[in-house]
Amino acid sequence: VPVLAIGKMTLNRNVDNYFAETEQVAFCLSHIVPGIDFSNDPLLQGRLFSYLDTQLKRLGGPNFHEIPINRSLAPVHNNQRDGHMRQTINKGQVSYGPNLLNDNYPKQAKQSEGGFSSVYERVDGPKIRRRSKSFLDFYSQARLFWNSQSDVEKMHIVKALRFELSHVQVEWIRERTLVQLAQIDHDLASRVAEGLGMDVPSAEGVQLNYGAIGADDNPADFQSIPAKANVGSSPHLSIAADSPINKGKGSAKTRQIAILATDGADVAAIGELMKTLSDAGAQSAIVATHLGTLKGKDGEQILVNWTFQSTSSALFDAVYVAAGAGSVSKLKQDADA
Repeated sequence: VPVLAIGKMTLNRNVDNYFAETEQVAFCLSHIVPGIDFSNDPLLQGRLFSYLDTQLKRLGGPNFHEIPINRSLAPVHNNQRDGHMRQTINKGQVSYGPNLLNDNYPKQAKQSEGGFSSVYERVDGPKIRRRSKSFLDFYSQARLFWNSQSDVEKMHIVKALRFELSHVQVEWIRERTLVQLAQIDHDLASRVAEGLGMDVPSAEGVQLNYGAIGADDNPADFQSIPAKANVGSSPHLSIAADSPINKGKGSAKTRQIAILATDGADVAAIGELMKTLSDAGAQSAIVATHLGTLKGKDGEQILVNWTFQSTSSALFDAVYVAAGAGSVSKLKQDADA
């Protein structure tokens, strides 16, 4: 199934309070709005209970929806009353309907008033415990993802697989994993196998799928079909500007650039670089051996953002080493640089 872009979400600022706005967010799939409805799949319907139960326990009670980050934009007037951490102060004697004590409020809103309505759809057919045959294509989606990566991203994937499989002590499990990887891409499997000191085993006679097979089913009916040979690639699956599909179209926007420098650096060149990066939508930071200001080779000064001890290379997309003989020689002597 190719990736289909259905919209755009723009993140334009960081949160003001990480705990209040991130840790307390309650993603509760049992809370829906008109136009969205529950799946007819009994398994997915059952999972709805777990989301509500999670928020009840994680956020301290039934009123988690009244925490500011979870509160709906429109006021909610329903049958819920009291409970731990209740914030709404409800007036009146009743919380049910129909009633004669409060003009029959609260009551269900009409659809014309914005009340909820189920999505209109026709549903028919026998209800059975079976999967669609489309579920038997285990590898085409993974092949599409692999094809869409840049060389650097592919290297990261290979190294990650080597790392994880090198911790697997049972050799035949490593062999089975290599067989699985070969169904995605033989080059991927070969590169991972090289790091494990192994050859890619043949898939002949290997049952690729052992799990999720019913007690009364034939395992042969639940093996994957061969991956599609020409799945192509998708620009949505790579974050690297030099990926095969993004090449020449990459953007510096939002990229974080570390400028390594210390006293004796070419401050004028650093200033020009920072302006160029800013104009391109990137953000830069000077990382040096000390905080405060750097003294340039011609006596200029520039403010330092971080030291080598207070930040990490993992926080940056690229590194630039500033020119200046004095600065470069000092950086070479600093192991942290």
